Amino acid sequence: MLSGRRLDLLDPSPLDVELEDIAHGLARVARWNGQTIGDYSFSVAEHSLLVEKLACALSPELEPRWRLAALLHDAPEYVIGDLISPFKAAVGLDYRAFEGRLLQIIHVRFGLPGLLPGPIAALIKRADKAAAYAEATQLAGFSEAEAAKYFGRPRGLNAPGGLPRLKPIPAAEAERRYRRRIEALQRA
Repeated sequence: MLSGRRLDLLDPSPLDVELEDIAHGLARVARWNGQTIGDYSFSVAEHSLLVEKLACALSPELEPRWRLAALLHDAPEYVIGDLISPFKAAVGLDYRAFEGRLLQIIHVRFGLPGLLPGPIAALIKRADKAAAYAEATQLAGFSEAEAAKYFGRPRGLNAPGGLPRLKPIPAAEAERRYRRRIEALQRA
């Protein structure tokens, strides 16, 4: 990693996980394999910030540690990249288990339980699907009907702010925003 850490993918340690590596990597991993409109790719860092925002919209009293969990929900992708869901399904359980193990050590590194409580995991998944719907319809060329078929139509986000308008930003800016948000939640 750019921090100088070496992460053993077969036996990862929380001691080898650094925020700077996560932020840098996620800001440079493109969602939708880069198949989006705009001058910049929509990064996994931007997606993660969106998921945290939507999780808070769905659960306004969400504790800072669970907001942090929402920001980290795709953190393993800083090492392994972002595979589209159909490909993850085709690869099978070994890939999901590998990704899950990386997420557990990242959680531990940031003071979270390796496995999140069921209701928190469900809330983050719901926010993740709402984010995918917004990205699909605003950036990836999906019709609303097509996005609803794959991700479900977001519920509970009709209040002011609902689904925000998305505009991809440069990787350096996404990295800065992601890192600052995690640091703010760590202080909370």
